[in-house]
Amino acid sequence: MLRPGVPCFRSEPLRYACGCPRVYRLGRPKRRKVHSWVAPRRSIICFHFGLRSPLMNEATPSPSRHWKILFAAWLFVSAASLGSLFFSEVMELPPCSLCWVQRVFMFPLAIILLIGLFPFDGSVVKYALPLSLGGLAVAFYHTLLQVGLIPETAAPCRQGVSCTEAQFELFGFFSIPMLSLIVFSIVSTLLMALKRSSSR
Repeated sequence: MLRPGVPCFRSEPLRYACGCPRVYRLGRPKRRKVHSWVAPRRSIICFHFGLRSPLMNEATPSPSRHWKILFAAWLFVSAASLGSLFFSEVMELPPCSLCWVQRVFMFPLAIILLIGLFPFDGSVVKYALPLSLGGLAVAFYHTLLQVGLIPETAAPCRQGVSCTEAQFELFGFFSIPMLSLIVFSIVSTLLMALKRSSSR
């Protein structure tokens, strides 16, 4: 008498859970002893005409992980944007020309990343990453101006607030351009990690 069986190394209750195609064998199917190093409990070996079982895709990054990465980038950008407005509107520290350029890169990022969160859309990375890298370059240039590695004559601030003067220093060391550089670096790293994991 023909009896259905499946080439799946799992216990009887979960034998047909992954939808393996039935293979008919003569006689009583023999149970194979599978060692833990061959088929761990959480790893399921089945033959879907060369396709892997959905339960074996644990190594594939889940959409929720991608959403968390994008959400973390949005948090940093939003905090930096609010901090920039706090410095200028509450503490009344006038921004210099390079600070305004960094705002041009920072403020749209908060809107773009928020749009990509609800609902999740990983394609926003191709719009957000150029803005983040552009802001990173300007913040790096501004930081070099303030620490004196670039001469003041190369500063674009000809009128108004000087680009080389540190109006605020966190813990006596981190100036506003340095804080901007740190935020753009973190956001750029998160977006590049998201782009890399999404392309797999």
